[in-house]
Amino acid sequence: MASKQEIWIFAEQEENRLKPVALELLGKARDLADDLDVKVGALLLGSEVRELSQPLTEHGADTIYLADHPELKMYRTLPYAKVITRTIEDYKPQIVLFGATMIGRDLAPRIASHLVTGLTADCTDLQIGDYLDPFTAQNFEKILYQIRPAFGGNVIATIVGPRHSPQMATVREGVMKALPPGNHRVAQTAPATVELTNAEAAVEIIEHYRKPKTVDLRAARIIVSGGAGVGGKEGFDLIRNLARTLGGEVGASRAAVDAGYIAKDHQVGQTGTTVRPVLYIACGISGAVQHRVGMQESAKIIAINSDPDAPILSIAHYGIIGDLNKVIPMMIQAYKRI
Repeated sequence: MASKQEIWIFAEQEENRLKPVALELLGKARDLADDLDVKVGALLLGSEVRELSQPLTEHGADTIYLADHPELKMYRTLPYAKVITRTIEDYKPQIVLFGATMIGRDLAPRIASHLVTGLTADCTDLQIGDYLDPFTAQNFEKILYQIRPAFGGNVIATIVGPRHSPQMATVREGVMKALPPGNHRVAQTAPATVELTNAEAAVEIIEHYRKPKTVDLRAARIIVSGGAGVGGKEGFDLIRNLARTLGGEVGASRAAVDAGYIAKDHQVGQTGTTVRPVLYIACGISGAVQHRVGMQESAKIIAINSDPDAPILSIAHYGIIGDLNKVIPMMIQAYKRI
């Protein structure tokens, strides 16, 4: 039986390939576990997925809770929820983390409801700390601080749930950093009970179709993003030109996406993709907090804006005050002369 103090992550995979968020969660879980001096567990569900135990081990897992069964080959809510719920009840971890993906957002609330525990969605940070209940004066030591934007991103809320176990949260993709692989690490494998009835297998997947993404912003080293200030779909031709010249990808603010200037796959921010490129160029983006939270950890930020008071300039390493229709062509010409 595993320690009751373990921190677990759900190792989401598709077609026997781990999602990047699984390794990101492991990196954060490893940090939290080191603070608490406990072990890290990874829940791995699927069919013929045992080989994925190795990368999970290399990136920080101490124990792999493996459910390898043909009925788990494709994600279905009821079978996955039952297996994970049963495994949590058997081993009793104190913290369980999921990625805030489509699957994580579908799965985590159902499990939390069954376990009668709390769940904080779309966290951007997790920490360990103490909490003094102002109503009962009861002190809780070393509990999970679940930190996320609230009220449209205008405040950062810290949420705690000390009275119920496990403490559960979904974490936004891209906000945590995966640890570099450590080949010296060794993990144990523990069984996760798979006992499914006809009720859980009621849904049958006839065909699986996924629309491929047009851009992978999380992997991009250079991103050139446009906002409402670009002025329209034609304005994004200039953004694409600069991105192509620099060998980067095209991003966008929510305002530009909502206006129909560009597809949602390009959206950066709280309701889009969180990115950490080497270079982020924000063109015509005012810099609402919802956008900043998704790109503020970029290594270098250049902001081009005609408004000297635009919030994006407060976090930019370099600010250019001017008309992007004049500035961007000058940047392209200057780069080509290098």
